[in-house]
Amino acid sequence: MKRLMRPVSAVLAGIYASRRSMTGGPGYRGPRSDHFDGEVFRNPSAGAGKSFAEFWRWQRTRKPKQWPTWIENRACPDIGRSPAAGETALTFVNHITFLIQYPGLNVLTDPVYSDRVSPVPWAGPRRVRAPGIAFEALPPIDLVLVSHNHYDHLDLATLRRLDESHVPRVVTGLGNAAFLTAHGVRNVIELDWWQHTVVGGAEITFIPAQHWSGRGLRGRNRTLWGGFVVRAGAGSLCFAGDTGYSSHFTEIARRLGRPDVALLPIGAYAPRWFMQEQHMDPDDAVRAHLDLGAKLSIATHFGCFQLTDEGFDDPVTELATALARRSVPAERFAVLEVGETLRVHGAIGQRSGQPVEPVARARPGDARAPQLKSAGSGSRNPIVSRRS
Repeated sequence: MKRLMRPVSAVLAGIYASRRSMTGGPGYRGPRSDHFDGEVFRNPSAGAGKSFAEFWRWQRTRKPKQWPTWIENRACPDIGRSPAAGETALTFVNHITFLIQYPGLNVLTDPVYSDRVSPVPWAGPRRVRAPGIAFEALPPIDLVLVSHNHYDHLDLATLRRLDESHVPRVVTGLGNAAFLTAHGVRNVIELDWWQHTVVGGAEITFIPAQHWSGRGLRGRNRTLWGGFVVRAGAGSLCFAGDTGYSSHFTEIARRLGRPDVALLPIGAYAPRWFMQEQHMDPDDAVRAHLDLGAKLSIATHFGCFQLTDEGFDDPVTELATALARRSVPAERFAVLEVGETLRVHGAIGQRSGQPVEPVARARPGDARAPQLKSAGSGSRNPIVSRRS
């Protein structure tokens, strides 16, 4: 009887954990602002997510293109050599996850190592390639940047593993700290737009994005979404997070200066009538690159999970077209192979990892072809200062 009950208990525990995850936590409580009405957050110049009726219309009418079942990575990351003074090493792990290495500081953006990005482990978008760096091969992680609470950005399983093995500082938007702490993630700092803090000598500013938040049918937009500008050494990096195109890119450059490197999303954009306000397409990403005045941009948010209707290769193909149309040299907007490392010296990037064209094949075993002022864990507003 005990043996029979064990699988049932495991299933019930999984359902309970999924339900807890879907609540997204209690959300944020604080003063009103131009993007917070006292209950929920909003975008100043666009809606914050689509209605259920619009979502259902998309589901009824969508025609997603076929994706490969599995892609074998061919690049080998160059992460064993510590960056020299004035150097930044960026390795594309997968989706929107990058390992950013500065001298003495290792950073992960929106780390996702789970097989699926979903409330449950048996359904939802499934990865079509392995991470470019195995979790066990990661160097000591000092800092994790979490842009917002969607499943393909806030991956609880990965964050817990990082907390257990690396104990990094986690920086995220308002309202997320209580949720993360309740799920076993310590050392969380939450910021409002334009607020900043310092970790390991790097200054991290939380910046606006045009998006929304939520992990289930309830609790939408009770936590804040955004991106980050990281200043370390003499350089600056903009991680835009998940965002639609708007004037906020121009405002970021005005307030914080032109970044040396910008990580900009180019995927999960089709159909445009449904995705335009919340996800940039490749042409939007080129416009954002120009608005920021970035010396170098790098593509993110593509090629791992089929979240929307465009084809697997479409983001990269359309990015090349958009760069040509807007007369931007291709070398100013890099597309890295998963697992590839780019070492940046000022505005010059040196690529390593020997990337080659990926090969589509079936998934193995799959029959289908084709320095910081401490505020304490969970503190709501451990901020050093605000940008203006």
